[in-house]
Amino acid sequence: MTTPLTYETFKTKVFDFEKNKEWKFEGDKPCLIDFWAAWCGPCRMIAPILEELSEEYKDQINIYKVDTEAEPELAAMFGIRSIPSLLFVPMNGQPKMMAGALPKDALREIIDRELLGRRIILVR
Repeated sequence: MTTPLTYETFKTKVFDFEKNKEWKFEGDKPCLIDFWAAWCGPCRMIAPILEELSEEYKDQINIYKVDTEAEPELAAMFGIRSIPSLLFVPMNGQPKMMAGALPKDALREIIDRELLGRRIILVR
């Protein structure tokens, strides 16, 4: 199940921007953060896919949601200009942002590569 994040919970689960100037991930496992809004059609399209992925990867990653209407400070902090925007946060290293409602297979590939460090070999 995806978990909503507020300004305060973001600081304890992802990054305490008031305490740290440099990126320091606070989580116990990698995460994907969906920046969304209720009025956004593509956000509503991707929501059930993220729910499915949260079940598939439940012991490996956390999937969070940030409502950009309710949490404009978080959206501004990450320079969100279009939604949905997805922030992939590995345990070590810098997070990576991707915009748009990506298909499930593409999301799975990015999760495996960026968050879980799995090398994907395509067989043709």
